Amino acid sequence: MSNAFATLGLGAGAQRAIAARDYVEPTAVQREAIPAVLAGRDVWACAQTGSGKTAAFALPIIQRCALLPAGAALQALVLVPTRELAQQVAAVCEDFAREATRALKVVSAFGGVSINPQMMALRGGADIVVATPGRLLDLIEHNALRLDEVHTLVLDEADRLFDLGFAEELARVLTGLPVRRQNLLFSATFPEAVHALAEQLLHDPLRIDVPDSVDTTPRITQRAIAVDRARRTPLLRHLIEHEAWPRTLVFTATRYSTEHVADKLRRAGLSATALHGELSQAARAQALEDFKRGRVKILIATDLAARGIDIVELPAVVNYDLPRSTDDYLHRIGRTGRAGASGVAVSFICADNAAHFALIEKRHGLTLTHEVISGFEVTDSAPPPAPGNGGIKGKRPSKKDKLREAAARRFVWPKAPL
Repeated sequence: MSNAFATLGLGAGAQRAIAARDYVEPTAVQREAIPAVLAGRDVWACAQTGSGKTAAFALPIIQRCALLPAGAALQALVLVPTRELAQQVAAVCEDFAREATRALKVVSAFGGVSINPQMMALRGGADIVVATPGRLLDLIEHNALRLDEVHTLVLDEADRLFDLGFAEELARVLTGLPVRRQNLLFSATFPEAVHALAEQLLHDPLRIDVPDSVDTTPRITQRAIAVDRARRTPLLRHLIEHEAWPRTLVFTATRYSTEHVADKLRRAGLSATALHGELSQAARAQALEDFKRGRVKILIATDLAARGIDIVELPAVVNYDLPRSTDDYLHRIGRTGRAGASGVAVSFICADNAAHFALIEKRHGLTLTHEVISGFEVTDSAPPPAPGNGGIKGKRPSKKDKLREAAARRFVWPKAPL
């Protein structure tokens, strides 16, 4: 156990959990967040993917829960935007909880599967619940759990939870929580449009902003390759075979694209599968498990997989389609280069998306050379400029940004009293 971890205020159980996971030194966000969470402070933490945010809130929450008497009351609630992230965060909490000073019960709850096993799991109560907002509300309506004694609320990938698609559900959850509670917000990005919502929720928070330049930055080599749109799939095949990547995560824009690209790769003799939101939960879980276990070498995914999915030893991420949001670029490439490993993130630049990639570069302080791969020289020309901002999410507020701002004005969420 390093002296740095030992001085954060974590007890013997947490230190055993850290040692079991071979942690050596706390990351920047862990050094700042863990003492604050243990002290009961609200925390607003922005740190890039792969920086150890889950451990930064899970370790101190588990220690605090273990000090409370066992009972049926829910003590800590972790809200996440996706099913996969709910399963992942719950697994981390369960792992840490094995070393707690008393037995703790962790339950994950998410949609897309039958609610009955989750209701059964909640019989007799739970110490920590990791849930998506919609399924949590379903469980409350079924009287499977109550929120009136929760002492800590965590919003993991908080910017997504403040998004329009979750804002109303989140507001309903908050009405069932005690006014006097601890609030923890963690994400890799916090767009300006959600700041008003975050400020309503928090009381005197510790603000943690971990810049990309700290030594915990994942070692990711970013590449931009110019290619004609129609030749992206052959180029993808070439790169996978030429670079000999043992595992590759490929991002596309739509469900149709994931299936289409995966099918083309399979026809070429490569092992590929698709992951998107219209698959059943069982199919999504199977696709991820096959990829993690190496039974499938290429996973073609929508941005569903960009948030919080931790895939060990993922050497390469490819942006087959660019993300519309410049923030999602960080979430995507952060799937590689995790836990001190190195990785490569490749973006395909076509004539019709070059302007959008220039915006991504500007937002993140990048200047990448547009490579040309022999045999895949570009022949397409750039289209004429579109009127307005051409649909690119730039400085002008998008419709979603305007709706977020409207949500901030509409929802008045209670803060903890002074």
